[in-house]
Amino acid sequence: MSETPTDKTPLYDEHVRAGGRMVPFAGFSLPIQYSGIVDEHNAVRTAAGIFDVSHMGELEMRGEYAAQVVDYLVTNDTRKLVDGQALYTCACNAEGTILDDLIVYRAAQDRWLIVCNASNREKMVGVFQKAAENHCEFKDLSSETALVALQGPKAFAILAQAGADAAALASLKPFHFRDAIVANVQCTASRTGYTGEDGVEIFCKPADAPALWSHLLELGAPMGLKPCGLGARDTLRLEARLSLYGNDIDETTNPIEAGLGWVVKLDKPDFVGKAALERIKAAPLARKMVGFEMTGRGVARHGYPIVDADGKAIGTCTSGSPGPTVGKSIGMGYVPAELSAVGTAIKVDCRGRAIDAVIVKTPFYKRPA
Repeated sequence: MSETPTDKTPLYDEHVRAGGRMVPFAGFSLPIQYSGIVDEHNAVRTAAGIFDVSHMGELEMRGEYAAQVVDYLVTNDTRKLVDGQALYTCACNAEGTILDDLIVYRAAQDRWLIVCNASNREKMVGVFQKAAENHCEFKDLSSETALVALQGPKAFAILAQAGADAAALASLKPFHFRDAIVANVQCTASRTGYTGEDGVEIFCKPADAPALWSHLLELGAPMGLKPCGLGARDTLRLEARLSLYGNDIDETTNPIEAGLGWVVKLDKPDFVGKAALERIKAAPLARKMVGFEMTGRGVARHGYPIVDADGKAIGTCTSGSPGPTVGKSIGMGYVPAELSAVGTAIKVDCRGRAIDAVIVKTPFYKRPA
């Protein structure tokens, strides 16, 4: 978290009006919570929640060779995408460590949108802008784009009341997107999210975001829709075992050890970091990202040491908190590969106390089919 926010999202006044507790995050002032983290978390799991994610970065690549440039910069294979389809991926450096995790959207063969993490926007602008030189057009659309996430089992029931076009979004397949009019606002809606629940992420112009936000809240309130802050976003994504850049992954980690090997397609043509990732995959892994639950009384937090029975540090907790839906204190972290098997007993040093924990299968939570 940055110490002093330098920017406000287009929804800042809506957050303040609704009693959101504002905190600095990635250079923006954003709500950490409204009614409470657990209350908001439970609303998303049982009904729906609405999140302001306008701080995320949006980068556009256009032109005849845009598709090749984008594919070269990411580890996943974008060549299989059709118009209106999106893909989760990593972008790595030449050493094979993670510059950012991204969602890449193919609007057309010659028009691509890349959504990056707010904390990495400047870095990723540099990466994509440089790669685009003499090949395709690049534009940073971040300040021209607002992004609202509507997540939860009742998300599409709420959209069904936001106009015929919005109602039709229920037919979107996961990781597909299209233009739509939602609550009288011209948007692009994508069936994606960061909560482990079904739902959409809705792009619109900044000036339209307050009307979209307030209208959706008004329509959804009778169904249990609540505004949600960064706190619930974190507990929801942790239960779903979704990585957070800056905690679980960064430029000291590679996708293979981070459990993201599934987004690394070594059979595609050359891409940044391919040679390094081939070497990493061919060799025994030194460490692996694991999920664990606390069996003793204690809460694992980011940065807490993971220790063995003798109290010797063997790894670090990268994310941790109580999991409101699973009813357990859970966490993620890196441990030596030989100690990464499900069922392995470990301990977490919680402020000087070694608390028992066990490595478990992830995700911790999976929504009912």
